[in-house]
Amino acid sequence: MILIIDCGSNKTKYIDQIVYEHMDTRLTSLMDFEDSHLEGVQGVILSGAPLLVTEIDTKPYQDKMKWILTTKLPVFGICFGHQLIGILHGAFPNRMREDRDWQIIEPIEDSPLFNRLPNEFRMMEDHCEAISIPPGFVLTASSDACVNEAMQHKEKPLYGVQFHPEVSGNHGAVLLENFVKICEAKARV
Repeated sequence: MILIIDCGSNKTKYIDQIVYEHMDTRLTSLMDFEDSHLEGVQGVILSGAPLLVTEIDTKPYQDKMKWILTTKLPVFGICFGHQLIGILHGAFPNRMREDRDWQIIEPIEDSPLFNRLPNEFRMMEDHCEAISIPPGFVLTASSDACVNEAMQHKEKPLYGVQFHPEVSGNHGAVLLENFVKICEAKARV
């Protein structure tokens, strides 16, 4: 089972629909989340949110998600979820030009998230902020609009993408299925 933590995005239902085709899901809101929700799950997805990390105090969200710092579970952050994972690990957020359109994503490092995807692929964006690469992470993909489009931890199964695979058609669905496969492989170890 994959736990989807809904941070308030109107796109979260699409994450649930795509992931449920491959594995059972359980949905909880960010503010209702308790550590006990992690029992019996094989991975966690953090959704986007209608929040600007450069304009809010992120400490309450960091406190709620501090378990990510020590978990062995695969965790995948999308947009706000990606930014939150980064900020927890020391990334700096910054404002950028608003991007609410398709971008060509260019992988620059191998990542299991990109299995079965072409050398470049289009994903839908919906943000006006980005984060630096936090210590312990490697940049895995960029676009002309945003440097940190995707990152992963060097040793732990922590992944983040700035774009929204859940509304990006077949390539986005493949990327979400790849995260399910990461969770399945980790559960077998």
